[in-house]
Amino acid sequence: MSKIKIIPLGGVRENGKNLYVVKVEKEFFVLDCGLRYPEDELLGIDVVIPDFSYLTEHAEQVAGVFLTHGHADAIGALPYFLEEIKVPVFGSELTIALAKLSVENYAPTKGFNDFHIVDEFTEIDFPDATATFFKTTHTIPDSLGIALRTKDGNVVYTGDFKFDQTAEPMYQSDFARLAQIGKEGVLALLSNSSNAENPQFVANERQIADEVFDTINFWDGRIIVASVASNLQRIQQVLNAAHRAGRKVVLTGFDLERILRTAMKLEKIILPADDIFVAPKDMEKFAPEQLLILETGRMGEPIKSLQKMANGRHKLINIQEGDLVYITTTPTTAMETAVAKTEDIVFRAGGQVKMIFQNLRVSGHGNPNDLQLMMNLMQPKYFFPVQGEYRLIDAHAKLAREVGIPKENIFLPAKGDIFEYTPQHGMTLVGSVEAENVMIDGLGVGDIGNIVLRDRRVLSEEGIFVAVLTINRREKKIVSKPQITSRGFIYVRDNKELLESASKIVEEVTEKNLGYDEFEWSRLKQEIRDKLSRYLFDQTRRRPVILPIIMESSSMKRKKKTVKK
Repeated sequence: MSKIKIIPLGGVRENGKNLYVVKVEKEFFVLDCGLRYPEDELLGIDVVIPDFSYLTEHAEQVAGVFLTHGHADAIGALPYFLEEIKVPVFGSELTIALAKLSVENYAPTKGFNDFHIVDEFTEIDFPDATATFFKTTHTIPDSLGIALRTKDGNVVYTGDFKFDQTAEPMYQSDFARLAQIGKEGVLALLSNSSNAENPQFVANERQIADEVFDTINFWDGRIIVASVASNLQRIQQVLNAAHRAGRKVVLTGFDLERILRTAMKLEKIILPADDIFVAPKDMEKFAPEQLLILETGRMGEPIKSLQKMANGRHKLINIQEGDLVYITTTPTTAMETAVAKTEDIVFRAGGQVKMIFQNLRVSGHGNPNDLQLMMNLMQPKYFFPVQGEYRLIDAHAKLAREVGIPKENIFLPAKGDIFEYTPQHGMTLVGSVEAENVMIDGLGVGDIGNIVLRDRRVLSEEGIFVAVLTINRREKKIVSKPQITSRGFIYVRDNKELLESASKIVEEVTEKNLGYDEFEWSRLKQEIRDKLSRYLFDQTRRRPVILPIIMESSSMKRKKKTVKK
């Protein structure tokens, strides 16, 4: 019998950043390696990735990384992981191609090439487990679930999935394989919770394709379609509909061109016509009713681009009278305000807005019926709802109880929790490991902490107050009076008295410190901060970042050298 541990390092009680570790005896299997995009409060942060420190400590025991699909929440953190731990990477053909793009674009991992393509027929034997795979339906082709076969049963990770009886062949789930895994015996099921609390019927992709065509076909003017670049299924539907409606497609967005080029090369996107695309510079050759502009990017980027188009700040397109903006992606809760704002801006520019979710419930994730069907096919002994915020995981746990999984066999994991299975004691929570968020800002990985974020938040909300002066420590005097500068705090012209008082405070504190027998730079700066902070708060009820800049001047004059001739 095996000793098995399940350790989520990301993807639980949050959206995205999926990374789940399954340890069988001494080997670590890493399931997905994703990132998530930051919320508004993470000012200046580009992306957030999992904490790899636990795996780094056991790098020699990591068997490999196993990827379910090619979205950023599954593959986005892979370059940063491989920079620290170089192990084989396994995934489907398209998933590996997209993972390679990500890895090659990150300088420290540019030469990495230990990739292995797998499919639903692949079995990879390790000393204490066998990795197998099964096809799933998602918004990108070649999506796979992962099953680790052990002596005590399968540990199954579904990845993102839904069930759609009308799915095209390259998107279809393999129900027979799912049933086979269930018959083999499933010890633990880690299942996607992203849509667990939504009881509404999710439209199938054939209905969505018809809706997309009807919208594009019956509009008389130019159409601008906004979509997420990695939703290849939606992009395929838009291309097909544009061709049927007699329109040419203009692509904008670097992400789309890279992803589309890769998918076309692997025949995961099928062009309805060789001449479907038109370069942006050739748009003037066509009437508005002959054009469809496809604007894509990462999550939220298409919405920001639409705002630029409506405000006349986009480098290629400006929204004009008679344009239809068609948003084909269901926004997250965090994006709903931005979408509503965008709709208003587009209307002001003379365009019209239609959103696909106004008529249909659209999602790439299973609804409660799909989630319960997966449980009934798998018949797991232990159940772990993953991939979602706490309310979604909790809703998924309730669905599990409805299909008969005992409450004591359902675990709502937090990041870093260690669940251990032994035949004697079953599955129990035995401890936890470090699993903090690691923030990426430009080239910096993990060098931004809570203190820096706090300062950024204060700067954005309260502004900065800078006091500059020059002193002479030898003569114990102030050489130049304090110069006060403010940005984002007050309007200087209307607050001259406040600035003069602040200048006097800096002067008094400096003279006091110069009079001490032992002068300390740190003490002087801290006293200036403290006194100014109290004064400014009393006067304005605001707390800006206070930055004292103290320069030193020497009174010693250089002796002139005389040169004898």
